[in-house]
Amino acid sequence: MTECGFIGLGRMGGAMARRLIEAGHRVVAFDQAKSARDALAAQGASITSSARAVADTVPIVFLSLPNPEIVVDTMLGKGGVIAGNRLEVCVDLSTSGPETASRLAAGLAERNIASLEAPVSGGIKGAREGTLSLMISGPKSVWERVRPLLEIFGRPFFMGETAGAGQTMKLVNNLLGACAIAITAEGMTMGVKAGLDPKRMVEVLNVSSGRSSATLDKWPRAVLPRTFDFGFTAGLALKDVRLCLAAARILGVPLGVGTAVCELLERTVSALGADSDFTAMAKIVERDAGLDPERPPT
Repeated sequence: MTECGFIGLGRMGGAMARRLIEAGHRVVAFDQAKSARDALAAQGASITSSARAVADTVPIVFLSLPNPEIVVDTMLGKGGVIAGNRLEVCVDLSTSGPETASRLAAGLAERNIASLEAPVSGGIKGAREGTLSLMISGPKSVWERVRPLLEIFGRPFFMGETAGAGQTMKLVNNLLGACAIAITAEGMTMGVKAGLDPKRMVEVLNVSSGRSSATLDKWPRAVLPRTFDFGFTAGLALKDVRLCLAAARILGVPLGVGTAVCELLERTVSALGADSDFTAMAKIVERDAGLDPERPPT
């Protein structure tokens, strides 16, 4: 049994923390939301009064938080985990970008605390079932130390020791995922307006060269049934694509398609709210084409 901490018990973090408990590890946890704390306590976690208190209690701490600002504040801010008396390894499971990863690694190193980034992909379903992909970077010795814990979440891929490598891989992945939704929305809208059956379109695409994560999973699960509840918000998708564009600018890489998708996400958030599902990008494309985005399932 390993003693470990978990900060950020939302839909992703809560599911990952539960998997650690189910695997027999002692989990000490904290979240700002009482409901999230209570839910994990019912699963057997020990709950503390603050993020700092987690790092006072256990040597390894995982974080799953919504944006880079919260990640930095939780790790390096006043009363953050960096001040913890027992903390030896901090693992950021969030998508916070390569610049933040470098800042965290440097800040934690001043206290001789190892920093590992391990952003995840696979959604809530993957978090619950332990089928996430994890993109790891940081000191190799630390990676080997926490690898058995990370494998509880899914399949980890070690991207190298350079801070930011894992975050860069995650941003590329999320950019491609968002682009797949956007272009699938355009193609499907064109077909539907021309009179094609959308279910048959998806069947054809999934055995043809146009198949993607969008046609294989997102359309059957969330768009064709018109539920738009895949489980990842448009606000978070927009945050990730913006992080990707910022990282690309630093590298001198133009992302014309990515910029267009960012604009579509901005319109989705503006029209439907940050908490709307990222598959709701399809509604914006349909509306632009004169289709009723609130039409019933096909």
